[in-house]
Amino acid sequence: MKLHDERRDYERAQLTRESLHNDPMQQFSVWFAEAKQTAALPDPTAFTLATCGADQRPHQRIVLLKDIDDGFVFYTNYASQKGQNIEQNAWVSMHFSWLALEQQVRIEGRAEKLAREHSEAYFHSRPRASQLGALASSQSTPIAGRDELEARYLELTERYEGQTIPMPETWGGYRIKPEVFEFWQGGKYRLHDRFVYRLQGDASWLIERLQP
Repeated sequence: MKLHDERRDYERAQLTRESLHNDPMQQFSVWFAEAKQTAALPDPTAFTLATCGADQRPHQRIVLLKDIDDGFVFYTNYASQKGQNIEQNAWVSMHFSWLALEQQVRIEGRAEKLAREHSEAYFHSRPRASQLGALASSQSTPIAGRDELEARYLELTERYEGQTIPMPETWGGYRIKPEVFEFWQGGKYRLHDRFVYRLQGDASWLIERLQP
């Protein structure tokens, strides 16, 4: 399969140092707000989460951003592959691909578990079906077939009818505390605009333009 001619030029916008916020969280908020308002991006909260555990092999998957405070919050099963990787190596990388806007954001930082009460508050705010799904699935472990998973789901549905569904012991949230941001804006002739922010020891951010 030859894909040599699969390309398009990026001409939508330019990114300059003068247009950037000095705080990368503010810059992210500006881009994120635009992404949420763009009809061509139905899942703007979706990002690729890359982890690397003791095996030194990178693993990636799509997860959904659920909160922004002094970091980036997502929820998962702590016993999953991603949870095991983070237990072994807290350094992770996030990647938002908003190509309808000709933009990408890359973020590196450390993931830390949320307090259980924080996770429980979010868990019980989810649709009941999603709560049951989290309880039914031992994420990332092998299973003989979908029938087995659906039978488990139906059994739990009946068991907890009219009751509060307990949050699984292995389920909860992570907050990624960022130390590196890269903002990428596609440019003509493949001369893309790239700016990287690196957290300094005094809590300031060093901003540099990178060659495309």
